[in-house]
Amino acid sequence: MKKFIVTLSTVMLLSLGFSGQAFAASYKVQSGDTLWSIAKKNKVTVAQLKSWNKLSSDNIKPNQVLQLSGKSAPAAASAKNSAPTQNYKELTVTATAYTASCKGCSGITATGINLKKNPNAKVISVDPRVIPLGSKVYVEGYGYAIAADKGHAIKNNKIDVFFSSHSTAKKWGVKKVKIKVYQ
Repeated sequence: MKKFIVTLSTVMLLSLGFSGQAFAASYKVQSGDTLWSIAKKNKVTVAQLKSWNKLSSDNIKPNQVLQLSGKSAPAAASAKNSAPTQNYKELTVTATAYTASCKGCSGITATGINLKKNPNAKVISVDPRVIPLGSKVYVEGYGYAIAADKGHAIKNNKIDVFFSSHSTAKKWGVKKVKIKVYQ
């Protein structure tokens, strides 16, 4: 009887251990981790991590536990042309345009969106110190977009708006526009 109870207890503990892993899709933040590195490692986007964990900035801390799944639309699809209901900050920025088809461009944004596979995505490149990656943004003359990319020339109040065609990007040129960054 003792043997049966020990065997049964072991089976129950092992079952609980394995079943706990099946539904506990989470990650404990380590020192040096970034949302980008965690997203890349787990094949999700920064926008998804922020949404699932209700994060309003890119700041994370060691030992913080992040959920790695949730019922959320992909980042590229979440920039619909509907007005968000949250608060926003308004900025005036210099806006240039870019494409995913330039020489040496991978077409993959800093948050993992493949612009070559999603040519209709509304994505902007930002300075994450000014506009956090994953933010929903309304850009005057462009519409609603996701701040999903960053670039070495994008500093301070400068953004780059994505267009799938080189000619459309060229037509955009360089302009001062007002944007709303939703928080």
